[in-house]
Amino acid sequence: MKTALLVIDIQKDYFPGGKFPLVEPLAAAKNAYTLLQCFREHGGNHIHIQHISREPDADFFIRGDAGSDIHDATAHFEGEPIVYKHYPNSFRETNLLDMLKEWGVERVVITGMMTHMCVDATARAAADFGFKVIVAEDACATRDLDFNGTVIPAEQVHKAFLAALSWYGQVMKSEEVIALLAAEQAKAAE
Repeated sequence: MKTALLVIDIQKDYFPGGKFPLVEPLAAAKNAYTLLQCFREHGGNHIHIQHISREPDADFFIRGDAGSDIHDATAHFEGEPIVYKHYPNSFRETNLLDMLKEWGVERVVITGMMTHMCVDATARAAADFGFKVIVAEDACATRDLDFNGTVIPAEQVHKAFLAALSWYGQVMKSEEVIALLAAEQAKAAE
């Protein structure tokens, strides 16, 4: 099955010292990097997705600001596809769908930030467009949320959204994704 990796919004503002830090972003980025290297080494389609805010009073991901740059942990290499987006859904008003269709992609592996926002919106949209979806749970990160004065810890936010996304596709650890892809590749070579 033709598969593409989406690396969503692993940008500097989400890391310590950034304008909107998440909980444990580096651990998630390291797992996303492992998947990215797997796709690079085996010639798999992979796309970096970078959020740039259009809002004039945005707090983070400001055009031209270093915080909007892709983090070094999953550095974008010259010549690799990149999609610039302005909404949580990576398909909205971008060329992502066209790229995936052009490549004949049937399944997407999703990594990135934030689990409760852009990962969620993109995974649901991908499923709606007919793609098989895998979310690499340990290659995503989020933050604590506040609802009516109640703080929901990032770990619970992350797990709750992954539980919901499991209705849209598979939710797996990065090493499980790599093992699945390797097994499929070995079977295809038989």
